[in-house]
Amino acid sequence: MRQEEIWDEDAARGYDTPGTGMFAPEVLKPAVDRLAELAGGGRALEFAIGTGRVALPLAERGVAVTGIELSRPMIEQLRTKADEAAIPVIAGDMSAATAPGEFSLVYLVYNTISNLLTQAGQVACFRNAARHLAPGGRFVIELWVPELRTLPPGKQATVWHHEPGYIGLDTYDVLGQQIVSHHFRFGEDGQGRVFRSPHRYIWPSELDLMGQLAGFELESRHADWSGAEFTAESRSHVSVYRLPPQA
Repeated sequence: MRQEEIWDEDAARGYDTPGTGMFAPEVLKPAVDRLAELAGGGRALEFAIGTGRVALPLAERGVAVTGIELSRPMIEQLRTKADEAAIPVIAGDMSAATAPGEFSLVYLVYNTISNLLTQAGQVACFRNAARHLAPGGRFVIELWVPELRTLPPGKQATVWHHEPGYIGLDTYDVLGQQIVSHHFRFGEDGQGRVFRSPHRYIWPSELDLMGQLAGFELESRHADWSGAEFTAESRSHVSVYRLPPQA
């Protein structure tokens, strides 16, 4: 299934969960604080801007934000909250679509680079970020660490989260470096719904090599937006890549 088919009108309508989940203040505020700091007063470009979860509060902090987004229903949902003058959005693939002007920051949050299902597509995403940045500009990626250590021998799936009314599990193709995430939600009536999305998982070292191919250097890597140390036990990371300053 193509990404534009996954992120359809139903997905866009159900994406926003104000105050909870990925929209919870304790999740969102540290990300916005750090991105505002990294923008340094310059313009920011968000790859896969979605419904504006990060872009809207970042713009409220005074950062001029532009977006690229593949899903037109997600753009339409964003337009219920901000018009084109407030947050311009280019419809297209983040590995190839271009936005006008030059930026000091490009960012890609909440594991979204893994929506590109080939290594070539992910490398193209880095190169597209570099194309948009001024010398010395930064590309920020938030990404999970593949949890293959939790995958028992001979098994193809792991449950990565469960709570009342929800089960999240991933099925792995370790040869193809592919995952399908399954999100099962159950209502009080006992009826269940499932949402599935395919991903290509990326090790941090592979991500760094993609950065090098696009002309970036790794500037920092932390376990979260607040700057916690990245260790062998970290389940995710926020990696900041920087282009060399102009000579």
